[in-house]
Amino acid sequence: MSEIVRIEKTHDDCEAVEESFETIRLAMTAEDRSRVRRKLTAPDGQEFALALPTGTRLWPGQVLYCLPERVYVVEAAPEKVIVIRPRDMREAAAAGHLIGNMHRDVDLEGDGIAVLYDEVLEERLRRDDFVLERAERPFHGAAGAGHAH
Repeated sequence: MSEIVRIEKTHDDCEAVEESFETIRLAMTAEDRSRVRRKLTAPDGQEFALALPTGTRLWPGQVLYCLPERVYVVEAAPEKVIVIRPRDMREAAAAGHLIGNMHRDVDLEGDGIAVLYDEVLEERLRRDDFVLERAERPFHGAAGAGHAH
């Protein structure tokens, strides 16, 4: 492929993606989407040197780089999650409160409330009798802040 492309800003200003564009999907975990100073190789072999500003978060669907014939788009990679299926609004609010207190992000794409897998959180949810399951699916939220109670 060509030489390494240095990316210092996302290409959100890229012209509207036409059907003739080849879309290259860059599957990234939630943690990968917060690691914005690293090398990355796309499925087509194109190499990127990410040098985005500290604190930048990439999101699924975001255009990372574009060329006249090709666009590189961030995609959520499958990862281990807990999917909570609240039985009513009260239980949904209780789950949200617990997850928020543990400084975890949620993903409301698809069915249920998904949160990145965490053994302590799973034990707490089971102890409180929430209906839940472990799954592996794309997670559209942000990685945890690494802060837990």
